[in-house]
Amino acid sequence: MQRIAVVILTHNRAGELRRTLEHMLALRAQPAIVVVDNGSTDGTDLLMKMRFPCIRLVSLPDNIGAAARNAGVRAADTDYIAFCDDDTWWESGSLEHAVALLDAYPDTAVLCARVVIGAEQKEDPACAAMVASPLPSEGLPGPALLGFLAGASVCRRHAFLEVGGYEPKLFIGGEEALLTLDLAARGWRLAYVPQLTVHHYPSLQRDSASRRKCLMRNALWICWIRLPWRVAAIQTWRILRSGRRDRVLCAGLLAALRGLPWALRRRKVVPPSVARLYHALHGEASTPVARDR
Repeated sequence: MQRIAVVILTHNRAGELRRTLEHMLALRAQPAIVVVDNGSTDGTDLLMKMRFPCIRLVSLPDNIGAAARNAGVRAADTDYIAFCDDDTWWESGSLEHAVALLDAYPDTAVLCARVVIGAEQKEDPACAAMVASPLPSEGLPGPALLGFLAGASVCRRHAFLEVGGYEPKLFIGGEEALLTLDLAARGWRLAYVPQLTVHHYPSLQRDSASRRKCLMRNALWICWIRLPWRVAAIQTWRILRSGRRDRVLCAGLLAALRGLPWALRRRKVVPPSVARLYHALHGEASTPVARDR
């Protein structure tokens, strides 16, 4: 029985998906592969039928963003799930190593891989930040995290399903943050493992402005949904300050405010232990978080 499946998310990038699948099919130990087509209109379904008929395809009628990964996880029947997107793929040997680590560390829900970009294999700047994580890492296979890269991670399937996967309302942009807090609230741990490697060839088909707007909106929503109010206020101020020179600031803030009633209905504050980890990562460690709701 296969222990790990790869869930690949795609939307209107048939050419890039083809390249990713060719790399994944060339892996020494072949994992199960599930492609989730997020409402593509560019012939992705035809490509899959003609070139990759043996790969399982989950076709969604509409683009629902990151939450489409939930359908892929449900379709897979393996202990572990590796995620990648249509412009990323896993390096040979990484998935086998991830299985061994998750077997050895039963309280770990997510392993985040090292990401190298393009033919030059330049390391993604996020990797240095993960290496420098100040969180306590005892009993983990690498630096402890309170966040990860969605398209370069391996997760424990039952932990992912236990917390409900990705929130559809977030669509895309920083969607990992809410999933991370929900996993941590249930006692799961996350780690960065640079011995796992994902190759990323960033797609040119990107709407950068729309993504930045969603990133800001989602960051604000996640603060309001999960953090104690005092911590949420501090983080809200930081988010607004960091985006003050970005033209999408107003659009992101307005979108967040429009969704405020929804956010308040979904509010469920993380335990004090998780709030303390959040503060250790983001600063202001002296701010009291245990009693502030």
